[in-house]
Formats: sequence, C-alpha cells, structure tokens
Amino acid sequence: MSVIVTDTGFAPDRFTGTWFDLESDVDPNALDAQMQGVAAIRIAFASFADGRGFTLAARLRRMGFAGRLRAKGHVIADQYTMARRAGFDEVEIDEALAARQPQAQWLARANWQGHDYRARLRASA
Repeated sequence: MSVIVTDTGFAPDRFTGTWFDLESDVDPNALDAQMQGVAAIRIAFASFADGRGFTLAARLRRMGFAGRLRAKGHVIADQYTMARRAGFDEVEIDEALAARQPQAQWLARANWQGHDYRARLRASA
C-alpha cells in the first residue's frame, strides 16, 4: 500500500482517476500527441540519487501541464522541498519508507515556499 505525502502530511491514496505513468528519462517533447487530455501524470523515481524526475516535472510545467503531478518511488523527505518547487503536487512512497521517515520529517520541509530565494527576490523588487 502506498502513502501519499502532501504539505499537510501523510494520507491514503484517494485518487480514482487514470494516471499517465512516465519514467524519469522520458523526453516530454516526444509525448505531445499522447498528452492530449491527460489530467494526471505520475513520474517514477527508481533511486533517490537520480534527479531526472525533478527536471521532467519542471519541463512539463513549463510546457503548460496544469494537471495533477505526482512523484512516485524513491523520493526521500530531504527532497520534498525540491519536488514541490519542481512542480509536483504530491509524493507517493511505500509504507516501509514512511516508517523509516515518519510524517514529521516530511512536514519539516512542507514550507517549501517560505525559504525559496525566488520568493525573497520578488518581495524585494
């Protein structure tokens, strides 16, 4: 069973729609025709050391994808801020990872906008 991590903590997966699943090494430009009408994309993370999923999420957002975007797999609590800044709405982890990195560790990074250098630049402009 999976655990969904959001800015408010752990939750069960209540999404009932259809996912468009992607590996982190996919070129989003090659998906143009397949992405028509897609409302939810899930990007797989095979390893916490592989950051290509973050790049893919940011590229999808810059290309105009406004639907639900979920990181799935080996994302650790220390990466939650990066996941949110890259454009992910949520992270899906397994119960074993949730046990090793409890909700408090994820919530400590939930204020992902508060310490963003871009927010500080906008405020000073």
